[in-house]
Amino acid sequence: MKDTQQALKKKQKKAVRRDYMLLGAALIIVAVILAIFPDKSTAVTTTAWTYLTEMMMILPAIMVIMGLFAVWVSKEMVVKYLGKTSGFRGIVLAVFLGALPTGPLYVAFPLAAGLIKKGARISNIIIFLSAWACIKIPQEMVELQFFGIKFMALRLVLTIVFVTIMGVFIERIIEWSDK
Repeated sequence: MKDTQQALKKKQKKAVRRDYMLLGAALIIVAVILAIFPDKSTAVTTTAWTYLTEMMMILPAIMVIMGLFAVWVSKEMVVKYLGKTSGFRGIVLAVFLGALPTGPLYVAFPLAAGLIKKGARISNIIIFLSAWACIKIPQEMVELQFFGIKFMALRLVLTIVFVTIMGVFIERIIEWSDK
């Protein structure tokens, strides 16, 4: 038990160290690019500030949603509907859950992490994230209005088919790499 806790702490420290290294590398790259293109610094800082303030307004709500998700949604429910044995029903649910909400994609990542921790299948998580990024009910209505039913239906069907193929393919690669 104690060895498991120590291994977990070591793994967490390694992950935090990696995250700080990635952040540092990104900041160095930004500094170098801004040194090469100083005329873009105003646009970069304005855009960065806009995204930062947007995230600061959204993150508290995400934390509340994650807390409610952790309490209200049981592990057994996630395993039953999105786990290894969920099959086609899990794919349909993942597409529906991803297409239903509107909002930026970074809102979906904590939800996806929570689903993985509760036993959701990797392919269903990839399908959920891809549906969140590519399929939105309001977006479909706009497509219908401007492009017609044929375009909307074809894009929707092809998106669902290829997102599903991608999710299953990535899951297989992850399983293969773990072996």
